[in-house]
Amino acid sequence: MQNRKVCIIIVSYNFEPWIDKCLPSVFTSTIPNTVLVIDNNSSDNTVERIQKNYPQVILIQNKENLGFGKANNVGLTYALQNNFDYAFLLNQDTWIEKDMLEKLIVASETSPNFGIISPVHLSSDGTSLDHGFADYSKKESIEQLPQSSTQLVELPFVNAAFWLLPIKTVKEIGGFCPLFYHYGEDRNYILRATFHGYKVGYLPNAFATHDRQSRRVSNKAFLHAEYVYFLSELANINYAFPKAIAYSVFAAIKKMFTEGYDGRAYNSGAYFKIALILMKQIPASSATRKKTKTVGAHYLNVLLMEKQMS
Repeated sequence: MQNRKVCIIIVSYNFEPWIDKCLPSVFTSTIPNTVLVIDNNSSDNTVERIQKNYPQVILIQNKENLGFGKANNVGLTYALQNNFDYAFLLNQDTWIEKDMLEKLIVASETSPNFGIISPVHLSSDGTSLDHGFADYSKKESIEQLPQSSTQLVELPFVNAAFWLLPIKTVKEIGGFCPLFYHYGEDRNYILRATFHGYKVGYLPNAFATHDRQSRRVSNKAFLHAEYVYFLSELANINYAFPKAIAYSVFAAIKKMFTEGYDGRAYNSGAYFKIALILMKQIPASSATRKKTKTVGAHYLNVLLMEKQMS
């Protein structure tokens, strides 16, 4: 395991609250790694603190906020260009246990049909499951996790707070889709992984912490999440395009009528706007669907070719 080249990719934006938990946790990993931080034009002292306190970090500073997907594509391209065996996507508001990465790599090499592997996501107190992970895994507590803890458990979805990607996965699937600026990129990527024949899962004996349980979801944020979900359905290459339109545009219209019938006029109007936006996205989504069926989609190969020609 020690000879595996692992690139840990962290997209940062105002990273300061978590820097001193996140970065030390990866440096104490039992697997040697290279840490790459792609900063999305932070307005705090993220860049200065990394340069001063963590000089071993490779830091790329974007002049603008590229969003989660495009910034991660910078990191994935770096991993490809520098012949890493694995890319590990890590949210900035997280920290990992020192043996987590090693356990994930062992699981990956014994189960090569899994293209995306995650640890168990804990909430910041370390004693309970992250609320999102609990929902994805259908588990209410740590005690309910599978007893055969070294076997990967398949899931239809797990968010990209902690993703181990074998480089063969990246080469085949490509980068994140630019149709998604922030949120939805991970679901789209998983749907593409499924299309290419890969499984997605988590390892019950590997743990990492996601510090987000205190954040409240506003109605505005909820409605944006609804839009992103419908957009991911529109771009879902596992559906024929008429079915994708039915599961996105027409599903939003159905929600509009349901909310109106229940007396939630504001939400009804919001779903109407979502349906209109989705209809405008049909041409771009159609082009995206064709692109994501190709190997190495979304310009990763183009960037590699540019480097080789320079």
